[in-house]
Amino acid sequence: MSWIKRLFDLVLSLILGVLLLIPLLILALAVRMSSPGPALYWSDRIGKNNKIFKMPKFRSMRLGTPALATHLLMNPESVLTPIGPFLRKSSLDELPQLWSILTGDMSFVGPRPALFNQHDLMAMRSAKGIDALVPGLTGWAQINGRDELPLEQKVALDYEYLLKKSFLLDLKILCLTGIKVIARKDVSH
Repeated sequence: MSWIKRLFDLVLSLILGVLLLIPLLILALAVRMSSPGPALYWSDRIGKNNKIFKMPKFRSMRLGTPALATHLLMNPESVLTPIGPFLRKSSLDELPQLWSILTGDMSFVGPRPALFNQHDLMAMRSAKGIDALVPGLTGWAQINGRDELPLEQKVALDYEYLLKKSFLLDLKILCLTGIKVIARKDVSH
């Protein structure tokens, strides 16, 4: 399955990259015009086998914001850029991750990559062998609660994905993700 998944990731990321080139450029320009700083934020994330990689996102927070999970920030709304809430609610801030999929650091489907400093999440995933998976743009945990889930439940869902992973399950997760994004359900501001 792994070569089929990788081929699927390569083909789909190339197609989407071409189709979304103009919207990506427009979003980058909007980020740059709405607040000082670069359009992209390169976040240190944990990949397969707990190796750190740089994951791009459209910058939705002001420069100087601590590199913490959003739920750990004292007042996340106060550090958002003017278009940050829109980018996050629509999940458009995630589109640059097509680059990480193209390079093989990520897949379309897998556990979401942890921040480099989420040691509790990394330890729980490693204990269950989840760290052997390539992280994904979306995953089983994302369609079953996303930002609303406690870490233990996220890890349990990631482990369930590890045990049941298949190409058909990946397709199901991608379809359900599309529905959640359109409905803007379970997304933090």
